[in-house]
Amino acid sequence: MRVFVYNMRDYDERPFFDDICLKEGVEYGYSYEAPTVENAALARGYDAIDIITCPVDRPRLEALKKAGIKLIISRTVGTDHIDREAAKQLGIDVIGITYTPGAVADYTVMLILMGCRRFKYLTMRTVAQDYGLEGRIGKDLSDSTVGIIGGGPIGKAVARRLSGFDCRILMFDRHTDEEIAGIAEYADFDRVIKESDILSLHLAGRPENRHIIKRDTFAMMKDGVHIINTARGLLMDTEALIDNIESGKVGFAGLDVIENEIGRYYYDHGDEVLTNRQISIINGFPNAFVLPHMAFYTEAAVRDMVVNSIIKGKEYFAGEISRRTGSGTDGADGTDKERI
Repeated sequence: MRVFVYNMRDYDERPFFDDICLKEGVEYGYSYEAPTVENAALARGYDAIDIITCPVDRPRLEALKKAGIKLIISRTVGTDHIDREAAKQLGIDVIGITYTPGAVADYTVMLILMGCRRFKYLTMRTVAQDYGLEGRIGKDLSDSTVGIIGGGPIGKAVARRLSGFDCRILMFDRHTDEEIAGIAEYADFDRVIKESDILSLHLAGRPENRHIIKRDTFAMMKDGVHIINTARGLLMDTEALIDNIESGKVGFAGLDVIENEIGRYYYDHGDEVLTNRQISIINGFPNAFVLPHMAFYTEAAVRDMVVNSIIKGKEYFAGEISRRTGSGTDGADGTDKERI
């Protein structure tokens, strides 16, 4: 297999690519840039391209098709940044990969605890040398009900971690896992939404899951609910979220992802005026974070992403993965079993 790697990062990914490609006898080239119509010709002579979360629309796909690309490997779990329908029409297959769920699960629990202890407001006031207690009182996680929406590998890993905090855990998923049923109570979507003090989203970025959290959903939630999203931005209606933070319905929002983030994250925009005003609005609240889609970002996860992208590509060309055009995973948890 010959693979061309876009979005290569010297400072963390390249040593893993060098190692796995040498071991597996894979020839690879690379560019630091994301794929574009103009640089698609760099992939000419290669069988596949290997990308991260960057937009791959029809014009880019057409240019890649002209360059002879048969497969797009996204070294991410979700593939919603790729126009899958256009890829299918052009005869280009798409596959995603999996990586250790522990990284995102740990990050999720971190955000839950930051919300419980009013961490953003606390640090803002501490920077101003205000060391008072007024307005800083937190809530005990052990006294809270945490609702997990999506019970794939990451959702289950979050449940396992939360079980050590002695909180009540509700889980929404189509499928019941016997192990998780011992630490969490499976319930329908509406019940999880209505009874949870803290909600954590772990669903796929599929079209049918778009705005699963919307105005009507917020109306069912408890007053002061905390909401965490380390899955996909499209799961939540961002304008509705902003309105509900402003009204006090949402007491804390910890977002690692947000709608319309593609093309903004993983680059330094320090001297630019960004067009996604929702990021600026939410980050202006003392009880909300928008972080740059990096819950996954640990050494183990980056290694998994690189290694598994090469292994999956080899399996595809060896016929061990279905060559059905447009196939591939599309989720936040690396599995299709939890979709609603």
